[in-house]
Amino acid sequence: MRSLIPGLALVAVLAFLATAVGRVLPVVGAPVLGLGGGAIATAFGGAALRAGGRFAPGLAFARQRLLQTAIVLLGLGLPMGTVLSVGRRSAAVLLGTLVIGAVTAFAVGRLLALDRDSATLVAVGTTICGASAIAAATAVLRPRRETVGYALATIFVFNVVAVLAFPPIGRLLGMSDQAFGLWAGTAINDTSSVLAAGVVFGTAAAHFAVTVKLVRSLMIVPMCVGLHWAQRRTRPPARSALRGIVPAFVLLFLAASAVAATGVIPHDWLAAVTAAGAWLIVAALVGIGAELTWDQVRNAGTRPLVFGGILSVTLATGSLALQSVTGWH
Repeated sequence: MRSLIPGLALVAVLAFLATAVGRVLPVVGAPVLGLGGGAIATAFGGAALRAGGRFAPGLAFARQRLLQTAIVLLGLGLPMGTVLSVGRRSAAVLLGTLVIGAVTAFAVGRLLALDRDSATLVAVGTTICGASAIAAATAVLRPRRETVGYALATIFVFNVVAVLAFPPIGRLLGMSDQAFGLWAGTAINDTSSVLAAGVVFGTAAAHFAVTVKLVRSLMIVPMCVGLHWAQRRTRPPARSALRGIVPAFVLLFLAASAVAATGVIPHDWLAAVTAAGAWLIVAALVGIGAELTWDQVRNAGTRPLVFGGILSVTLATGSLALQSVTGWH
């Protein structure tokens, strides 16, 4: 345990700084700031932060364990009864955009000849819930660190574009608060950016947009199970146990959501628990960022960025089309 303290202390400091700055700059977001903070620390920290250094064990623990813990805690902020009521009203748009995103990701990923991990991380981040979905997929796939970094950078770029572009487009189209909230919640990646765009449009729009995004976040569960099964096909487990079929943190996520639905957790605690889950994601991304170098990101090329751009535009236009067909104005 003593060997973990230096690295975890560094992670905690950088995660708190990233979270504080992320509140001031929601367009950038704490996850991207955490990733960047870890990368900068390694660039200037020298051998102490690299493999074998005194900070390395704590950084590795942050990468490997904090992600899964964060996903479980986020489940406590997603009581199923509350979000399903919104889900029923917006099911056609929510499910339709997921199908559009999946089909587009498969076709464009093949066309651009992207490696599977890069395509998967950018796709889940764009179509589900940004950094949280990337973190959950990372916990299952365990991809290269530069792949995670590039995926988060791609999400960040199109988050900024969406926050700036969505409110004026929504006003130009004469959208209601709820229609704009549904559009933002289904077509903007990270919850912080959904909130930022909603606030610019209007308070009611922001509230509904965040609720829609929470409903969409439940798709983390089938996503993780699907990715885990795909992994099993290429690397079968040594024994056929339930935890070999479904990742343990997914089962705990479902259990946490079920507990939240019972109302046992005091309402005043939910905001703190959700904030703790979000902070742990930032902390884990600090650990991931500590293994990144500029050369690794540069070597990934521009194709993941092009992929993310095509997917973001398709998702935004597809959501608008589905809203028009289903009567959301």
